[in-house]
Order: sequence, then C-alpha cells, then structure tokens
Amino acid sequence: MRSAESLKDCEISPTVEFDGLPSEQLEVMALAGQQVVEVYRVLAKTGDNVVGELLRGTDTFYEWDHYPKGDVYDRETHSQYYYHAHAADQRFPGEHGHFHTFLRPKGMPPGIEPAAIPGRPVPEDPNDELSHLIAIAMNPAGFPFRLFSTNRWVTGETWYRAADVIALLNCFNIDHARPSWPVNRWVTALVGLFRPQVVELVEARDRAVADWAGSHPDRDVFEDRELEITSYMDVDVEAQIHAVSRSLLKRK
Repeated sequence: MRSAESLKDCEISPTVEFDGLPSEQLEVMALAGQQVVEVYRVLAKTGDNVVGELLRGTDTFYEWDHYPKGDVYDRETHSQYYYHAHAADQRFPGEHGHFHTFLRPKGMPPGIEPAAIPGRPVPEDPNDELSHLIAIAMNPAGFPFRLFSTNRWVTGETWYRAADVIALLNCFNIDHARPSWPVNRWVTALVGLFRPQVVELVEARDRAVADWAGSHPDRDVFEDRELEITSYMDVDVEAQIHAVSRSLLKRK
C-alpha cells in the first residue's frame, strides 16, 4: 500500500445529499441499516463481532490468506467476498483487515460488458470475468471504518466501467448460511447501506485511473504496482443510519 502521505490524494470527501435521494432508495438503505444493527445485536449477545465470527475456528490468522478458504460464493446470485489482511506496514492506520466484494458475470444484468482495454487478459471461463465492487476496511474491534476502491491488479478482477459497476451494486447479495449467516447478511447490508458513498468511490476510481494513465503514458495503468488504492472514504454506520432516518422523517 502507498504511504499515508501519498494516499491523501485518494481520499474522497462524501458529498451525499440524503434529502435529494429518492424515497425508495432511502427506504432500501434504512432496511439495510436495520439489518446491520440486527447483526451487531445478535453477535454482541455472545461478545462477538463480524470479523471474529468469520474467523471463528481459525487457529492462526495469516496475512494475505483469504478467509474463508475458497472465498464465500453464492451460486444463485453469483456474489462473492473474502476477508484478508496485508502485512502490518501495508495496512491503513488502525486497520485489522478488509473485505473484498465482487459480482461474477452470471449475476450481472444483460448488457454489462468488460471495458474495452487492449490486451486485457481473458479467462477461459467467462464467469471468471468478475467485477470488484468495493472493499471494506475493519478496525481491530471488528467494525468498519473505511471503504475503498482498488486498481485492477490488486484483486485480479476484470475491469468494468464505473457506470457498469454501479449498476451491479443492487445485484450483490450473499443469501445462504455458510460460513456464517450473520456475516453474510452484514456484508450484503453494508454495501446497501452505503450505496451512495460506494457510487462516489467507484466514480473516483475511474478518474484516478485516467489521471494516472495520463501522467504515466509509458506504463500499463491497470498493472502499475505504484497505483494500488484508487479512492477511499471514512464511514460511520451510526451516522449513516441517522442521516437516512432524518431524511425519511422529513417526508412524512
């Protein structure tokens, strides 16, 4: 990960105008917030948190390994996620690890196609042309504090334009019980709760990549190891839920 100083260029200040969002979207976000809180309530009864629940039964947590092994993949929605941590000196300050979320082509709406990038790698299985949606950074207490987007090489994803990635957000849904029903519900709900911020981050991702390509014309921007984090934003679950609730109350 780039230095904290250089990462400042990737920080995005949220510009979400909750009062300007459609009531239907706010209601979906409110429901997602309720699901997040419900997961916290259930886990707190046994002194657990989202990360601890996912890693339950893990003797040793190894840097870079995916948890759970083989990732979590819903074969009906074709949504996918995993949790992992970089080396300590390559994490955000105060980060334990992060979730990466994806959607595979079989779960995508008609008309979504990979970006036209010369020389892009094409996997043998078309369903392997997955799109990274957003990453969720977690603190040592097991709570999210930051969302961020990444360059293509980081996850080995297939690159989709921001507008197409945004169109995929409503399709992300892990709707089965393994390895943990609470964690699956939580990851799904968190993406829904912060949808407007994810939109801003994905749009900023494309701008960052375009700017980098323009200033480094002799490099393959999508494989450039100097460009890892393309945008990030701090988030607060409680503040987000309150903002959604306030906007909905104004409409009654």
